[in-house]
Amino acid sequence: MADARFINRLFDVIEHDIVPKTRAGVAQGNKLFGAAILRKSDLSVVVAETNNEVENPLWHGEVHALKRFYELPKADRPDTGDCVFLATHEPCSLCLSAITWAGFDNFHYLFSHEDSRDSFAIPHDLRILKEVFTLDPGGYRAENAYWKSFGLRRLVRELPEPVRREAEARIGRIAATYDHLSEIYQASKAGNDIPLN
Repeated sequence: MADARFINRLFDVIEHDIVPKTRAGVAQGNKLFGAAILRKSDLSVVVAETNNEVENPLWHGEVHALKRFYELPKADRPDTGDCVFLATHEPCSLCLSAITWAGFDNFHYLFSHEDSRDSFAIPHDLRILKEVFTLDPGGYRAENAYWKSFGLRRLVRELPEPVRREAEARIGRIAATYDHLSEIYQASKAGNDIPLN
């Protein structure tokens, strides 16, 4: 059964740790994808980051978070097996590979690839999965020898009432924030130097 406390903590991290960085990143011309790495033991944030493609087109939110994670002194950096990986959006093929190569055994995300395409007008994740890997939406293995992935919306659907209704309302508020950030990004992306904007 889904754990409401855990899910709400991930929502807290999105709202209070990732969104402020994303708001600043979008103002600089970046996409709205972000990520955080938390300790499994107490769900404290080790690092939270956002997309930084204006600096380097490889600095997707997840990869940028991994970059910052590995810049931490080794003594301050927990083992990836002791961490929860949180992405605001379902990771693209680049980020799926990065999470795998870094040794994480899990990742959680709020918005799906279809949300990225349909709600945020960023279709590249699904196009690359189809064109390069011949995978249809949802075609990668969500549970495999490396990690298990968890869509937060699916986990919320497993919660009992009234907790489920409260979590769905919170998703609605977070989605409204990302809708606003998407409008800002879409209005300003024409002049940026991101190859796949």
